[in-house]
Amino acid sequence: MNFSRQALLGIGMIIGGSVMLYAMVQQIGDNSQPAPTSAMVESSSTEQTTQPPLTTDIETEKRILAQKQKERAARVAEQERRAQQFLIEQEAAEAEALAKARAESQQYITNTTAADDSDSAATKKKDDTASATASLEGTESSESADSNTAQAAAAEKLKTAQQQEAKRQVAAKQPAAKELAQRQQQAKRRAEAKRQAEAKRQAEAKRQAEAERQAEAERQAEAERQAEAERQAEAERQAAEQAAAKKQAAEKAAEAAKKEPPKSPTDYEVKRGDGLIKLARQYNVPVEALAQANNMSPSTSLQLGQTLTIPSRKQVQRLEREAAAAQKAREAQRKKEEALAKKSAEAKRDAQQKLRDARQQVKETDAKGSFGVQVALANDQAKADELAKKFQAAGYQVKTSPTSRGVRVIVGPERGKVAALALKDKINSDPKVNTTSAWVLYWR
Repeated sequence: MNFSRQALLGIGMIIGGSVMLYAMVQQIGDNSQPAPTSAMVESSSTEQTTQPPLTTDIETEKRILAQKQKERAARVAEQERRAQQFLIEQEAAEAEALAKARAESQQYITNTTAADDSDSAATKKKDDTASATASLEGTESSESADSNTAQAAAAEKLKTAQQQEAKRQVAAKQPAAKELAQRQQQAKRRAEAKRQAEAKRQAEAKRQAEAERQAEAERQAEAERQAEAERQAEAERQAAEQAAAKKQAAEKAAEAAKKEPPKSPTDYEVKRGDGLIKLARQYNVPVEALAQANNMSPSTSLQLGQTLTIPSRKQVQRLEREAAAAQKAREAQRKKEEALAKKSAEAKRDAQQKLRDARQQVKETDAKGSFGVQVALANDQAKADELAKKFQAAGYQVKTSPTSRGVRVIVGPERGKVAALALKDKINSDPKVNTTSAWVLYWR
């Protein structure tokens, strides 16, 4: 009975493992099998509809395609590795269960044989006891002999029945082992079928990848052809534009040659409707040169009957050189003034920052005494008031103080000499007041 339970348990474990193996292989196959044909067609149609614009970056496209193929191969290899590992573990479990069942069967046979031997020994001992008793008493009857014969026959029948039962159990075990072997063969066939299906799927995936690669190569070739055509069209357009520009320049040069300024100065009497711009275009002379030759502004209105001088080509060239030189001088002066203004602004900002820092330092140290910055010493109060208004307009606090030598104009006061010195530097760098003679004096 114990053997039967153990055998059934082992068979159940083998069947359960086979079911689990089949389920896992089925799941791997479902996850890895290619999409249906309709879905593939729809996907291809969608990809064609939403295909990105053509590009001439072939290396980038090749790199992307290679990365996709590498990722797909890695997923397939991982699935194969997991399926192979599970098959190995399942085969090991089945071998272990089969070995355990064989060992239990051998143990049962051994136990059965030992029991039979024990029964035979007991029967023999009983027969010997009976014979000894018969020999001692010497008065056994024929009935006692018959009884002993019947007991021996019964023991022989029991032994035969036990042997038959052992054979029956061994025979019952053989179908279970045969069924187990059949199940193992079926599991192997299913695994082989799954492996073949996976190999077929991988081959199909490779075929699709190759088709995609070829399609991508064709798309890139088409993009290159289109790009080359566009480049050729652009080159032709640029060549046409250059030819048109050269033709237009030649026409303008010919037109300008027809309207060159006179070789010598010419007098011209102003008529109705004439103006400097009209005459400048008529004689191909710059408006500025025409106005300069007649000592007038380019915006001056002409009077009827007024006589103008049309400058010659040499005069025009000289006037243009002078105008260019004047413009260059004005530009240099402007840049110089801008640099000075920038430098002055930077100096003013630095002086203002120093003044703030100095005031903060005085506030922290609580310096004693007040100081002012004298910016001028006027001869009289009127002059001092005029200077005070200029500094007040620049944002300074100003006071005047009469002395024996004149009227002082003082900015401040500032608490602490450090702050007063910083205020002096700020005043000396301020272009609004235009002074460099400020100095610090004690206030009180």
